[in-house]
Amino acid sequence: MSERRDLVILGGGLVGMTLALAAARQGITSHVVDKATPEQLTAEGADGRASAISTASWNLFANIGLADKLAPLGCPIDAIAVTDQMKPGRIDFQPGAEDGSLGRMYANRDIRVALFEAARAESPIAWHSGAEAVERERGAHGVRVVLDNGAELTGGLLIAAEGRQSPTREEAGLAKAKWDYHHRAIVTALYHEKSHENVAWEIFYPAGPFALLPLLDEGGKHRSALVWTVAEKDAAGVLAMPEGMFLAEVDRHMGGMFGALQLAAPRMSYPLNFHRAPRIVDHRLVLIGDAAHGIHPIAGQGLNLGLRDVGALVEVLTDGMRLGLEPGDAQLLSRYERWRSVDSFSVGFATDAINRLFAIPGRLPSAIRRLGMGAVQRSGWLKRFFMDEARGMSGDLPRLLRA
Repeated sequence: MSERRDLVILGGGLVGMTLALAAARQGITSHVVDKATPEQLTAEGADGRASAISTASWNLFANIGLADKLAPLGCPIDAIAVTDQMKPGRIDFQPGAEDGSLGRMYANRDIRVALFEAARAESPIAWHSGAEAVERERGAHGVRVVLDNGAELTGGLLIAAEGRQSPTREEAGLAKAKWDYHHRAIVTALYHEKSHENVAWEIFYPAGPFALLPLLDEGGKHRSALVWTVAEKDAAGVLAMPEGMFLAEVDRHMGGMFGALQLAAPRMSYPLNFHRAPRIVDHRLVLIGDAAHGIHPIAGQGLNLGLRDVGALVEVLTDGMRLGLEPGDAQLLSRYERWRSVDSFSVGFATDAINRLFAIPGRLPSAIRRLGMGAVQRSGWLKRFFMDEARGMSGDLPRLLRA
């Protein structure tokens, strides 16, 4: 049986590994289990997605020692343009010089590599790769997990960070509200002739939103991430398009504003749905990240919401353990649940509402969408509100998410 540790974290993705590293920097030990190996998780092409990292999430990365590694790899988002089919009446979100950027765009692979490199130097983290939990026990005095390779792990608190299909959440009977949007996100990266000038674009079409997100230049070529939402019934056809046809469709959707295009990554697709677990704690169990809440990517807040979970949980555990409480203490878990429930509900509700109003065909006529965008464009306080939300700087922030 392995050495007992404070936490047993099931899931070594971006949120699970960030939790392990943030906890380690506070002296909290953990076992981390993932069915993939670090080599698989960081392989070229294993995850072609890119993530918008909010200012608050960047503060978390900086506070756990990743700033030097990640700073050269991220592209700042200096402005966000929101438009209905590239027609007049768009919204321009552009902060003042004293406010800094609206976030940074990172390839998911770059974040994973930085996390794994930092974790190697942390003795509080015990990594168990290429393994899955086949048995979970939560008792009066701790938790026990048996892996499919026969290893037994023990700790004080079980963390479910396995993503949207979390088997730990299902086994614990923590029900979730859920619905399917019947859309898929087509994800890839593009090289383009003209600079994106660090502007992120959200273009609404009747079939779904079309997002262009700025990435750092690569090999002297301008580059952006593409997230193109299409109806489920159309996704296979879009993925099967010959490359030239696909790029022609992309160019048409973006009004040719970036000039000549080339694919910079393979095309991938992901189903879009919503879920939220009303209860995110149970006896010696905590849900974080997509195991607790999965939202539409329309506002780019999914990973940031999970990183807010990390900051809150580490603060709650650190404060409690300094007082002599052990990590599975029910008072600590209750505090975490109260703290995170309001924030996750409000962000999830807002992104779902935006999607239903602006991105689902037939909900709002195009002319009304443009009128609404024009009203926001003219309203200083509304634009400030949305920019603060994009930065992740609203609400009661954990210490690790503050500058």
